[in-house]
Amino acid sequence: MRAADLREKSVDDLNELQKTLARDVFQNRLKNFTNRLDDTSMMRKTKRDLARVVTLLRERDLGLVRAPAAAKDPAPAAAVEAKPAKKKAAPKAEVKSAAAEAKPEKVAKKKSAKKSEAK
Repeated sequence: MRAADLREKSVDDLNELQKTLARDVFQNRLKNFTNRLDDTSMMRKTKRDLARVVTLLRERDLGLVRAPAAAKDPAPAAAVEAKPAKKKAAPKAEVKSAAAEAKPEKVAKKKSAKKSEAK
């Protein structure tokens, strides 16, 4: 299934397709476990189709509208609404120093398990 084809469907159709694909994912897993699934690539394909449908439903829920991509003419970047910027994580140097302070140093050495030393 292509995302461009899925974008043309209504929300109700996508919800129904989501239920069907979720059931298919379960059936494929069950058949694979019992060695009755001939084409194991169907597991991956079905999971990816389900992910596409869920993504489109989420985009519509958030109000993000994407136009179907043209074959040769790429859509301008201004037509697609950008996601809000995420907060940046602390620099790695600060994280490492905080982690080093939290870990106690190991003092005791491991005992050797060699038989020759036990004699």
